Amino acid sequence: MSLLHDLGARAFHLLDPEDAHGLTVRALRVGLGPRGRANDPILATEVAGLQLPNCVGLAAGFDKNAEVFGPMLAAGFGFVECGTVTPRPQAGNPRPRLFRLSQDRAVINRMGFNNEGLEPFAARLARRKAGVVGANIGANRDSEDRAADYVTALTRLWGMASYFTINISSPNTPGLRALQTRAALEDLLGRLAQARDGLPAAGRVPMFLKVAPDLEDGEVEAIVETVMAHGLEGIIVSNTTISRPPLRSAHAGEAGGLSGAPLTELATQMLSRFHACSAGRLALIGAGGIGSGAQAYARIRAGAGAVQLYSALVFEGPGLVERIKRDLAQRLRADGFARVGEAVGAK
Repeated sequence: MSLLHDLGARAFHLLDPEDAHGLTVRALRVGLGPRGRANDPILATEVAGLQLPNCVGLAAGFDKNAEVFGPMLAAGFGFVECGTVTPRPQAGNPRPRLFRLSQDRAVINRMGFNNEGLEPFAARLARRKAGVVGANIGANRDSEDRAADYVTALTRLWGMASYFTINISSPNTPGLRALQTRAALEDLLGRLAQARDGLPAAGRVPMFLKVAPDLEDGEVEAIVETVMAHGLEGIIVSNTTISRPPLRSAHAGEAGGLSGAPLTELATQMLSRFHACSAGRLALIGAGGIGSGAQAYARIRAGAGAVQLYSALVFEGPGLVERIKRDLAQRLRADGFARVGEAVGAK
């Protein structure tokens, strides 16, 4: 059955990428998604207090409006991150804004946080009955106080999400990445920590910061220190890159964030830097350019407690998650690990 879903996903390549994604979400909403197999116990793990049935998650961007987190959990993901959601709905950047680079197994997007806003997102997330589902929150493009937008989203979704991801690393909202500078990050995380401390303790869940792979020397250390100072539990490494390694596809010159296979090495190197700097004091999730069990394993050995993927699904289909899990379990056993947590940082 997964083969049929994979073939269907490839047939969607005949369509505009954004139209194909919309059809995929609609198909999942009416129950046409794949069903994952029982999880191998070796892949179960705990990350920042989150009990994950397996360590392979779906990255933000696929389920922007929290419409299909249930079907994607059923497809075999150990956790699903919805969003990015902003307080007010926004249309995002003009189309076309999503490009397949098939020759490079990559995607360029300049979506611009297009989403329906907090209220529909919250209504759907409130119906969650099981599974680990995170909320990736962002700021509206025209906001005069972007830090306030993050506080608004955190407060509105409190008690509904399994964890929160503070997305300050999308390259498609002008000025957003400036929030990664130390002074701006101090202000943002300070306000979020203050807001979280004022909310009911019963809803307290981990908060992660999602960072770019394009950080300069010294910025990693500053981010780790600031994250720890304000009580966040972890960091997701990384978002899309604005760099351009050699690419062959016709859309290589498009503006936006690059994801997929060309991001693998850069994201892994950045993760290793965060692992060395944090020295086990923060939970790390590896994202960016993961499309195989070998790449997931490399990210875990580089310091990730769990991994996330998205772009590889465009080229491999939804059956990819089960293939990654199966291969990852085999690699762990071959190297003598009894559980995935033992391999974290073993590089």
